[in-house]
Amino acid sequence: MTAAGLKSTPGGALRGTVRAPGDKSISHRSMILGALASGTTTVEGLLEGADVLATAQAMRSFGARVEQEGVGRWRIEGHGGFVEPSDVVDCGNAGTGVRLIMGAAAGFALCATFTGDNSLRGRPMGRVLDPLARMGATWLGRDKGRLPLTLKGGNLRGLSYKLPMASAQVKSAVLLAGLHAEGGVEVIEPEATRDHTERMLRAFGAEVLVEDRGGVRHIRLPAGQKLTGTHVSVPGDPSSAAFPLVAGLIVPGSEVTVEGVMLNELRTGLFTTLQEMGADLTIANVRDSSGEQVGDITARYSPNMKGVVVPPERAPAMIDEYPILAVAAAFAAGETVMRGVGEMRVKESDRIALTAAGLEACGVDVEEEPEGFIVRGTGQPPRGGALVETHGDHRIAMSHLVLGLAAQAPVKIDEPGMIATSFPGFAEMMRGLGGDLVEA
Repeated sequence: MTAAGLKSTPGGALRGTVRAPGDKSISHRSMILGALASGTTTVEGLLEGADVLATAQAMRSFGARVEQEGVGRWRIEGHGGFVEPSDVVDCGNAGTGVRLIMGAAAGFALCATFTGDNSLRGRPMGRVLDPLARMGATWLGRDKGRLPLTLKGGNLRGLSYKLPMASAQVKSAVLLAGLHAEGGVEVIEPEATRDHTERMLRAFGAEVLVEDRGGVRHIRLPAGQKLTGTHVSVPGDPSSAAFPLVAGLIVPGSEVTVEGVMLNELRTGLFTTLQEMGADLTIANVRDSSGEQVGDITARYSPNMKGVVVPPERAPAMIDEYPILAVAAAFAAGETVMRGVGEMRVKESDRIALTAAGLEACGVDVEEEPEGFIVRGTGQPPRGGALVETHGDHRIAMSHLVLGLAAQAPVKIDEPGMIATSFPGFAEMMRGLGGDLVEA
């Protein structure tokens, strides 16, 4: 895709069946765990977006042999640990990648310098570095642990760590560091977050103990764990499936099916919320894939959606989906209240501010709050007709392009290139369904 902007134009119905890209969370973890393991790990359905490819290159830097064998098919040869990189480890735009890799690297007696693109260098890493430092790792870098920074690992001690915020990335970093910590580790989760790391550690042969004590999850990784290479089948990413599905709900006459979508209950908050709004969203052919439930989701045009209050405790199950939920809310009648989502302000961008600004530019009534926002829909298509500034955020870009497919006038976004970080082929998929997306 060129440096030109991308424009979406309202047009005919969207129809067809597509497959979502591989889940980004599991794709990152398959690379990292494969590199930490002894032996061969094979992966099918890997998301080959820029973020995951940056993690793949980082694993090569830490000594693993990582090779692509076909579209979505990869092979990782691990040696049971990391070696010291000979150069700076550039994680591109991959926030998940760098936080998990730092956790994994902290368990070894090595020094590694991490950097990333402009967006990643502006994002705080302190939330991960704090528990790693308590375990004995040291680091040198800028204020609040912003990249670039140098991490020195090895000789870690065990830790019982209560998460100060709902963050699967922090939990995962502690667990990965705990693989090589004396005494093992425990993570205490007051709010449940996505559990892919726990599931995948078990798939690679580790013992992970999870106990619910009065609604608080205690996740314990005993000491002395060793990982063995395995096969990973990556399910479809629910965060990516959200875009064609919401488009199917708001474009008149549409019916869109996305196959093979992960249905992990800690990732399906958006689908639950859309159904509460009155969306015609159905799930069929539920089955198991590498320890995760997957299914085929069909969205049909739903002109009578109503605004709802989204429970704040649902946020961890859909934190990446609030921008596209806000688009659906713009077409619904009444207020959709989204609170308890302050985490959105420290993603690839300040997603609360950018979502609100983009929707307001398209004629939507939005009230921004410190920890959330309220969208007041009229039950009619918004005006559209705006140029939306994305500040390099792929989800802001895709969300507003979906809005443009059903608004009264086209919507243009300024930086389409970054969409490839999470959803390579997004524009082509939407065109294949009948959407009018053109460079502009």
